[in-house]
Amino acid sequence: MPRLITDQAEFEAVIAQLIEVDRYGLDTEFHRERTYYPHVALVQLAWADDLVLVDPLAVDLAPFVAVLESDATCILHAGLQDLEVLELACGTVPSKLFDTQIAAGFLGMATGSLVSLLDRFLNTTIPKGDRLTDWLQRPLTDDQLDYAAGDVLHLLELTDVITADLEEMGRLEWAMQECELARQRPRNRRVPEEAVLRIKEARNLKGKAQRVATELAAWRERRAATLDVPVRQVLPDIALVAMSQQTPTTIDGLKKIRGIDGRHMRNGADRELLTAITAGINAPNVKEPSTPRTPDLPRELRPVVTLVTAWISQLARDHKLDPALLATRADVEGLLGGDSGRLHEGWRADLVGEPIRQLVGGNAALAFDGDGRLSLEARSHQPLNS
Repeated sequence: MPRLITDQAEFEAVIAQLIEVDRYGLDTEFHRERTYYPHVALVQLAWADDLVLVDPLAVDLAPFVAVLESDATCILHAGLQDLEVLELACGTVPSKLFDTQIAAGFLGMATGSLVSLLDRFLNTTIPKGDRLTDWLQRPLTDDQLDYAAGDVLHLLELTDVITADLEEMGRLEWAMQECELARQRPRNRRVPEEAVLRIKEARNLKGKAQRVATELAAWRERRAATLDVPVRQVLPDIALVAMSQQTPTTIDGLKKIRGIDGRHMRNGADRELLTAITAGINAPNVKEPSTPRTPDLPRELRPVVTLVTAWISQLARDHKLDPALLATRADVEGLLGGDSGRLHEGWRADLVGEPIRQLVGGNAALAFDGDGRLSLEARSHQPLNS
């Protein structure tokens, strides 16, 4: 049975051990279904020959910042959400990161689950658990504790095997660069003014209705963050869109909106809703917001995207790489459109970015090699139909 830490002094003794190690495995269990921010319910830690489960409902996680800021490498699997949880709980993220899912992508495993990685690299399995288990319940059951421990039990050994394979293929530096990009990725930065972009029903609104929807969505986002509740608990999408179209100007008018009831207008929310509606009505006409996209490509470059995307898929197969890890269609459009992006630096620039520039510049050509495979070759400048 894994050791469960529920005492602050015992937790700080664990911290004292961890700041002396060169690496440790970490995973978290958390919930966010009933809150705006994810709430951590358990922290699993493994190092050397030890493994503990830390109960954040019983101890203060703040001192763990000493471990995160140490020189030790934090080993995660698919850790983007864990990083978000750590930043909220401790105010920072690990100074060094190795993500086994990211690293395995450089060995040809597309977004591999921990179960699939353990099966392939270690020929082992971990306990199965209930995906919908309530990690905030106390006491935790033995099955829950065993399942949680399984998420970190083999992380160090798995890292050793993946690292050895990456070194043999000359890709360890690629993986480390990608892990560092993941570590530096912005988190917990939802911009209220862009919240309307996440409302499907609001995408077709125009003019005044669109401006009101933008104001209402921004208000809802801020209020949800302040109250730490899901945005739809503050105001349902259907009510937000109906308000944007009908633009009520009185509380009685608000009450007639489909999807709204008394709980959505408590504690001054009714007045704030009317203020947001008025702000939207009076806002100047601006270009309607749209989801972030790359600049429109020149007409002559549009066919290049499809051609290059097909070549990238071939390149990924040849190199046994996850195609999405190598380059996405958006990456290609960004490069051709002149945006800065993933293909401008690092290992992708050499493997993908520069060859694409050579192709677009007329110094390279794509051809079938006779076996149905695409090959990027130096251009002969000798057209067949001369």
